[in-house]
Amino acid sequence: MFPNKKVQKLVGSRIQVEMKGDHSLLDGILKSADDYMNLHLEDTFEMVEGERQRSLGSVVLRGNNIILIVPAEKQ
Repeated sequence: MFPNKKVQKLVGSRIQVEMKGDHSLLDGILKSADDYMNLHLEDTFEMVEGERQRSLGSVVLRGNNIILIVPAEKQ
């Protein structure tokens, strides 16, 4: 299965995203994804060592800077 189809199945659910150059994860609700894997997240938080560090609200992430996308654990 193509990665984009897997990501499309996650729309509406909470995910965690690791970005290039960051030592933290972003945790948010996936609202949309396009063919370039650009993501729109809402209710987003920066996660540091498993703890919510700060609220970022609505963010758009550029696909070529994304390293890892995983469904978030229930909190």
